[in-house]
Amino acid sequence: MPQRLAYLRGLADFYAQRGQNGPAGRYARLGLALSDSLRTQQGRFQVAGYEAERAEQTQQQRIAALRLTQVQDAARARRQRLLLFATLGGLALLAGLGFVLWRANRQKQQANEQLSQLNEAVTSQKHDLQSQRDQLDNSLTELRATQAQLIQKEKMASLGELTAGIAHEIQNPLNFVNNFSEVSAELVEELQEALASNDSAEAAALAGDLAQNLVKISHHGRRAAGIVKGMLEHSQTSAGERQPTDLNRLCDEYLRLAYQGLRAKDKSFNATLNTNFLADLPLVAVVGTDVGRVLLNLFTNAFYAVRQRQQAGEPGYAPAVGVQTRWDGSRVEIRVTDNGAGVPDDIKAKIFQPFFTTKPPGQGTGLGLSLSHDIVTQGHGGTLTLESRAGEGTTFSLVLPSASSL
Repeated sequence: MPQRLAYLRGLADFYAQRGQNGPAGRYARLGLALSDSLRTQQGRFQVAGYEAERAEQTQQQRIAALRLTQVQDAARARRQRLLLFATLGGLALLAGLGFVLWRANRQKQQANEQLSQLNEAVTSQKHDLQSQRDQLDNSLTELRATQAQLIQKEKMASLGELTAGIAHEIQNPLNFVNNFSEVSAELVEELQEALASNDSAEAAALAGDLAQNLVKISHHGRRAAGIVKGMLEHSQTSAGERQPTDLNRLCDEYLRLAYQGLRAKDKSFNATLNTNFLADLPLVAVVGTDVGRVLLNLFTNAFYAVRQRQQAGEPGYAPAVGVQTRWDGSRVEIRVTDNGAGVPDDIKAKIFQPFFTTKPPGQGTGLGLSLSHDIVTQGHGGTLTLESRAGEGTTFSLVLPSASSL
């Protein structure tokens, strides 16, 4: 448009310079019209530009407002998201805490249930244990009572053996006393007749015989009194009190009492008694009744063993029981031997066990050797051992320590 206006103005000036007013005026009017048109268009353009500028400003304001709104909405959305995340996090935390609490409560309930079951089981087991304990206490009481009865029975059996031996041992001197007393009574009658007939020689002879009988009566009476005195000395010792004891004498007394006790039951039984006592054996501090019970048990077993072998009818067999004492300067040893059938190897390990016996039922309690072992080992700190060979015999060795010697 501006080039066209310049072109029209140039043509108007050209024709005016040439004096051609008609073409110059026409081109001038066309240029003027074009200039007015340009101004009008420029005004419109300015208005349009202003309006466009205003519109652009309005648009920019709207855009700025929209951006602000978007920023605010974004910030609000961020806050909402943060609040939502915080809320969700709090809810998750609360849910986790609730789950932990629920789980802990559940575990606590399970633990309480298990504890309750365990308490019930413990209570039940406690009742069962108490019941078993009561039963065991009752059984132990009954066992102790039975054991006491058996021990008493064993003691009574030993007492029976001892009494039988004492009775048989005393019976011999009493028989002599009775016989010599009867003879002496007859001698007194004869002496009275001789004195009545003034036969002094006969009276003197009868008086001499009577005196001899009185000496024999006195001798056998002292013998019986000695037996009784020895038994009383042993029986009067206080329980558990040790006294200086002559073991040679103790062994000899109980050997003969055990022998006479068996002969009182079986008068056909005879055995050789072998004694080998150390002459200078020192006195030993022991409980005489307890050691006497041990010796009586050993001798009784020895006589039982040789009697059993004799009754088996072995040709040429001669029963023999012996006792020997030794002293090595630190220990006293008593050896009780017999030539019975011996003890088999499979029985040796059980020989000192309580209630073990090789005798037929009713003939032994099985406590004799067990009690003897306890008396020697626990009561006197010694040892009681066994040596035996089948078919050759048995030897029991009773050893007392040097602390028991005086």
